[in-house]
Amino acid sequence: MASSDTSDAPIEAEGETTPTFADLGLGDAVLKALKDVGYETPSAIQAQTIPLLLGGRDVLGVAQTGTGKTAAFALPILDQLDTTQKTPQALVLAPTRELALQVCEAFEKYAARMRGVHVLPVYGGQGYGTQLSALRRGVNIVVGTPGRIMDHLDKGTLDLSELRFLVLDEADEMLKMGFAEDVETILADTPSDKQTALFSATMPAQIRRISQQHLNDPEEITVKSKTTTSANISQRYLMVSYPQKVDALTRILEVENFDGMIVFVRTKSETETLAEKLRARGYTAAAISGDIAQAQRERTVEQLKSGKLDILVATDVAARGLDVDRITHVVNYDIPIDPESYVHRIGRTGRAGRTGDAISFVTPRERRLLGAIERATRQPLTEMRIPTVEDVNSTRLTRFDDAITEALGDQERLAAFRDIIAHYVEHHDVVEADVAAALAIVSQGETPLLLPPDPPRRERPQRDDRERRSDDDRGERRPRSGAQLSPYRIEVGRRQRVEPRQIVGALANEGGLNRDDFGRIDIRPDFSIVELPADLPRETLDRLAATRIGGQAIELKPDPRPFRSTGGPRGGGRFRDDRPARGGFRGDDRGGDRGGDRGGDRGDRGGYGSRDGDDRGPRKPRH
Repeated sequence: MASSDTSDAPIEAEGETTPTFADLGLGDAVLKALKDVGYETPSAIQAQTIPLLLGGRDVLGVAQTGTGKTAAFALPILDQLDTTQKTPQALVLAPTRELALQVCEAFEKYAARMRGVHVLPVYGGQGYGTQLSALRRGVNIVVGTPGRIMDHLDKGTLDLSELRFLVLDEADEMLKMGFAEDVETILADTPSDKQTALFSATMPAQIRRISQQHLNDPEEITVKSKTTTSANISQRYLMVSYPQKVDALTRILEVENFDGMIVFVRTKSETETLAEKLRARGYTAAAISGDIAQAQRERTVEQLKSGKLDILVATDVAARGLDVDRITHVVNYDIPIDPESYVHRIGRTGRAGRTGDAISFVTPRERRLLGAIERATRQPLTEMRIPTVEDVNSTRLTRFDDAITEALGDQERLAAFRDIIAHYVEHHDVVEADVAAALAIVSQGETPLLLPPDPPRRERPQRDDRERRSDDDRGERRPRSGAQLSPYRIEVGRRQRVEPRQIVGALANEGGLNRDDFGRIDIRPDFSIVELPADLPRETLDRLAATRIGGQAIELKPDPRPFRSTGGPRGGGRFRDDRPARGGFRGDDRGGDRGGDRGGDRGDRGGYGSRDGDDRGPRKPRH
């Protein structure tokens, strides 16, 4: 097997020019789509992989996220696709639902100039009905997580008999998450003459063994990512829930001293929605996406350059190649899925040696994306908090002071207004200070200068250790998040061979819970008791009641009895971070995928799930 080691910059050997996508042998439809999205030259892994896959070779690629490997396998697959065939021709296995959706979006973007291409994401947590109806209509490309793909194979609803292309994306992550057995089973259930590409950031022995067993004389390619960000860009992030984003952005706009700003969102529809919300709050904002005409795009960019427009809400594609000196701030309203996009986005500021600011909104379940960006760029992001009302009012007062100071410097206009004020004071018997205040009211209009204070937070009463211990005895424990825990009953137990990690995975995935929301779990013969926040919303309870583990509805409902753990070999106790579960994996939002994908739909093989964990790994109950 040949091996090469190169950076992610375009390849340029001595005496040779940088290759273009047309040089790689791609067809016209794919090349037009690449031109539409602004791709000009292939990255190293694309330049090496695309000709091999077009030539029918199997490929073993060692590459980090952010090197462009999605396009490396998606483009040659699309170029060779037979759109008249209704059974799946290509299967891409991904470790998480987030990556599966990202790959699907990439396929759809690259297939924009092709007719009749149908791509289907398949992952746990999504209803079977949508997936089954799409499979019945006919699908060319399936992108899914191993757990849900296995479910469809077991049910006979996914036909891989005519599969021509198979891709294992981030194979080492799939092994870490306990998908090794599933991947082996899926590979064994596909045609032996298919073309296979395996991509992995590392090459452990198990990956090497899989490649030797299932790939046919693969060409090995090694690409090192050099994704870096400019040192003169200040990079910060804000932990925020999705409903808080608009208010958080508004307060940031109040306190940040920005000139021009680009706010990045993931979807075209969100660009205009957010721009309209900002205009309603008094900001000059406009939206650009891949759908707007070139003439309109040019007008909008010119308005941004001239200062008639201060905020541009854009997608990655629309902002590609945008270079405006006024851009002092970039806000990732939706954090990008891969580090390469992050680097491209924040590169819109801090250009030509100037300083810039980049602020990223991160929801709890997106902590993994934040970690991937920090690892790839080798630069930690600084956490910031949402500006308070006091912060906003202080900034407003400072700007008001500055406006008065500037006006005091215009002596000619001041002289004219002194006469007007003196006339009013003389004829209305009002002190000059009151006249100045009244003029401030007139200039301010209906918008108040200062915001009202936030309502005071209710402080929980402090209790001594003895009271806390007594609460524990009553089953009223508090997680680290501060919410009170209460016992809930679910109708699966030891007879269903349920394990604590399956319960956590299914509930975290379907209910939007995080690892701090779980207390003790007690598994009984016919049912289990699990501690969850006492104030779960009704809609969350309804979702959880319909959740299935091992094919059985759990029918979750509050349990009025005090928590009494029976201990034993299969239940009871609190979760710990320091011991990985058997066949377990790292406890970030991949766990939610694993837990829902396997724990929710194939209970006896489930995994520990969490939406917003860190890198400390899964937790097991104390026995």
